[in-house]
Amino acid sequence: METKNIMIVGVGGQGSLLASKLLGRLLVNEGYDVKVSEVHGMSQRGGSVVTYVRYGEKVYSPIVDKGEADFIISFEKLEAARYAPYLKPGGKIIVNSQEIDPMPVITGAMEYPHEALEKLSAKGVDVDCIDALTPALEAGSAKATNIVLMGRLSKYMDIEATKWEEAIRQSVAPKFVEMNLKAFGLGRK
Repeated sequence: METKNIMIVGVGGQGSLLASKLLGRLLVNEGYDVKVSEVHGMSQRGGSVVTYVRYGEKVYSPIVDKGEADFIISFEKLEAARYAPYLKPGGKIIVNSQEIDPMPVITGAMEYPHEALEKLSAKGVDVDCIDALTPALEAGSAKATNIVLMGRLSKYMDIEATKWEEAIRQSVAPKFVEMNLKAFGLGRK
């Protein structure tokens, strides 16, 4: 099996690290060699957070280079546009429709590029844009947006939903399991 590459991108505090932990655990449970790497930037101050998850028979490096990502999971629209060059031909970007203003927009130095996803689609990029916040709130917390996005990713991967659910049970605190299972199920719909 060739090595598969997934990037999880977002803004600090959105739960991308839990999503990568869940994904890594799921893939290890499935018997793959898995490498996970986290890049934190100014995550505590709302800056970019990038996580690489690579899996296959034998994986030697945790880093995904430009043009290699099979999937990019983006917790925010601008981050999807920022990391689109990492997507390989035939890859897919799954993106939350939420817009979080970066500092240059907050200070008035720039305008938010609201049409970023439309421009990607016009270039032939396969974009699956969903409102992940609403189902997360339905599940019980805006913080479950990450698990809604994992639910959406699960539709494109050949791993049974029950295996994902087991990885959720192994990855989150017991008091949050039911909320996260609900968020996952809503993301799959």
